[in-house]
Amino acid sequence: MSENKTHGNGKIPRCRIGLYICHCGTNISKMVNVVRIAKEMASHPDVVVSREYKFMCSEPGQELIIKDIEEHNLDRIVVAACSPLMHEPTFRTTVERGGLNRYLFEMVNIREQCSWVSMNREDGTNKARALIRGALARVKFHESLEMRRVTIGRRVMIVGGGIAGIEAALQIADAGYEVILVEKEESIGGHMAQFDKTFPTLDCAACILTPKMVAVGTHPRIRLMTFSEVEEVQGYIGNFKVKVRKKARFVDPELCNSCGSCYEVCPSQPYPKDRQLIIGDKVYKKGPRPKPRLAELLKQASELAAPTDAQPIPEQEGAELP
Repeated sequence: MSENKTHGNGKIPRCRIGLYICHCGTNISKMVNVVRIAKEMASHPDVVVSREYKFMCSEPGQELIIKDIEEHNLDRIVVAACSPLMHEPTFRTTVERGGLNRYLFEMVNIREQCSWVSMNREDGTNKARALIRGALARVKFHESLEMRRVTIGRRVMIVGGGIAGIEAALQIADAGYEVILVEKEESIGGHMAQFDKTFPTLDCAACILTPKMVAVGTHPRIRLMTFSEVEEVQGYIGNFKVKVRKKARFVDPELCNSCGSCYEVCPSQPYPKDRQLIIGDKVYKKGPRPKPRLAELLKQASELAAPTDAQPIPEQEGAELP
């Protein structure tokens, strides 16, 4: 960056940019006038070098960029070629070999976004010109970045204990990582636990799901947190700090063997409150919530203990009491 010029309330950096436009054989040049754009962009105030080449990703094309960086003292590079998914790492390495920071580089996709989607050469050329002008304006604000290595925690948190979360937890745990599986409901299994058959083979859903649920519960590298919800996530990739709220169960999970006796006599509202059979948008069967069994037992006990209006039978000698 050589100098700054004031524009409005801020400063626009002045750079020495090298622009390279690729023909990609005929993939780009068939619908984009590459030669004309390269000549037009040579008059851009920040462009020092503007070139077009048959295959920029080839070794001669990369050497052309490295040579121009050294000879023209370039401090920014723009390459208009194919998808960054394919060759952005290639050109970043090339820029680095030329002595620049790898992030002082901008790539424009004029193959997939211009040539391959245009039916008219003039339209493809105009769109490519606009994208390249945007890249030239953007690259001036790029800053040098340095890569660094940091230690990461070898633990994975999976939110959701459905069949997808269960399978992911087992796969990751078998690969040697510690897994924390968080499920908001009282049990894992998700919607698959509600199915009878699975599409398209009509296999028994429980036959597939139950062994995996047992495997999750007994796996030494999986920590299962049911009836819990994620409340807060902090940190960054590789080092997250997650706050999980574990809801009260009012039973000791270490002693519970899931016999269901406490559920039957619990005086609180049962869950779920309503039972419905829903297929698509239509409710086929809907039933009221079941009454707690404890209430029935208490009612029966109160009826047995209540006084009656019947007169007591007097005791008589030799008579048997009913």
